[in-house]
Amino acid sequence: MATYRFQFDEHLKELTTEIILMGERVEKAIELSVQSLITGDLTSAHMVISQDHEINALEERIDDIGSKLIATQQPVAKDLRRILISFKIASDLERMADLAVDVAKAAVRLGENSTLKTLTDIPRMAELAQQMTNESIVAFTDENIDLAYKMAKMDDEVDSLHSKVMIELFTHIAHDPQSINKAILVGFVSRYLERIADHATNIGESVVYLVRGKRPDLNQ
Repeated sequence: MATYRFQFDEHLKELTTEIILMGERVEKAIELSVQSLITGDLTSAHMVISQDHEINALEERIDDIGSKLIATQQPVAKDLRRILISFKIASDLERMADLAVDVAKAAVRLGENSTLKTLTDIPRMAELAQQMTNESIVAFTDENIDLAYKMAKMDDEVDSLHSKVMIELFTHIAHDPQSINKAILVGFVSRYLERIADHATNIGESVVYLVRGKRPDLNQ
């Protein structure tokens, strides 16, 4: 029995390690995509786009490890919840990575010169999105309920900034109708970052479910 538990715990650690790695990769993708947008260094944008398949592969590995554990070990209670939310967290992280790719693609379309990029709170939104990505994974690994609930407060700040960005863009378009296409792209970027924050909040909800067995609604 002791040997069985040791092997099971080792596989759970492997699952957690893969989630940590995936979180780090997603956080970096967010950083590089927005950095490319702001600086016009499109090398970073192309890097984010080209490396997306590596993050997808991590999700597949997490699904594979978890599925084999369920099939061979038949876990119950909290052990089962940990595996199930690992699937959910990996799915949220994969979607966050896709959104970072969307930001990178917008950066490529905007090109090196766009005064619109200096008119918004995009950098602050990106900073919060990165922090939420990092802290949501820490909340999972440490089973930190307080940190999980913190996601909701940070998400509110991101939502507020998104609204501010959109108002600012509409004002800019009114003064410079020729910039509408680029303004729409920046608006999309703001929306992508807002959605990344939503997914990080989803991870917070998963952490609460892991610890307490009940899933709260932090995305309100």
